[in-house]
Amino acid sequence: MLKKSTWLHLRIPFSFFLLPVFLFALAVSPNINEARIIIVFLAVHIFLYPASNGYNSYFDKDEKSIGGLKTPPKVTRGLYFTALFFDLVAILLGLVVNWEFALMLFLYGLVSKAYSHPSIRIKKFAWASWFIAGLFQGFFTFLMCYVGLNDYGLAQLQKTSLLFPALLSSAILWGSYPMTQVYQHEEDAERGDNTLSLKLGILGTFHFTAVFFTLATLLFAWYFVHFFQVKYALGFFASMSPVVFFFGTWYFRARKDPSRADYSHAMRLNFISSFCLNVFFIYFFLDHSQVLQAIKAGY
Repeated sequence: MLKKSTWLHLRIPFSFFLLPVFLFALAVSPNINEARIIIVFLAVHIFLYPASNGYNSYFDKDEKSIGGLKTPPKVTRGLYFTALFFDLVAILLGLVVNWEFALMLFLYGLVSKAYSHPSIRIKKFAWASWFIAGLFQGFFTFLMCYVGLNDYGLAQLQKTSLLFPALLSSAILWGSYPMTQVYQHEEDAERGDNTLSLKLGILGTFHFTAVFFTLATLLFAWYFVHFFQVKYALGFFASMSPVVFFFGTWYFRARKDPSRADYSHAMRLNFISSFCLNVFFIYFFLDHSQVLQAIKAGY
């Protein structure tokens, strides 16, 4: 029986914030079936991500708010072994699809461990941690999901039409990633983790995110216009409007009072952006795959 603290540190609901990458890969997949959708979802979102969360929590031993946990309980040794078990289950599920998908799950797990393990601890290097986290949670995860969803080998990942959306997945994460650290400056500094947000400062973090997010949004629009239809670019702009509104409102409040750069606002921004992206990519998948048209036609 797992302790309540272990379940909390796995932060399974937090996987919702990374769901857009899976849905994006699903939307552009040509060779999917229902069974693989379920297997890949379970492997990545129910086991791989929680394993990473639990492993990081075990070595971070946070006493203040972290993503998905406002008041994290003390970690136990059981959390460490549970995280490793969840990693193993993810890889075994991956083998049900193919060895390439399982290998990518294994590699993701290794990088996530290097992020927080004290012997390497990528997290303490501002630019390296920003780049690696965004690369693996975006670019790598997109390709990993694509391989699993389509039962493809690694040789299928060399097309520009596939590598570009994978890179877009990282671009939007590179923009938003520092905002997930903006409320943790004090604890990160005490622990010696020189995060990018700590390096940029509170307002610098907002400015960095605004510039990078704008660039990522424009690149997404170009991608949809170039490879699909203008309506998807317009839909993407529309889906991002609530995010821009909340971000702008929060920014002006934080300018007046830096204490507003807190956990509650950061989690709200995470939820709004993830929710809007999830809704858009579900629509994109249903419309692009012609599921919506089939429903309208009565099939």
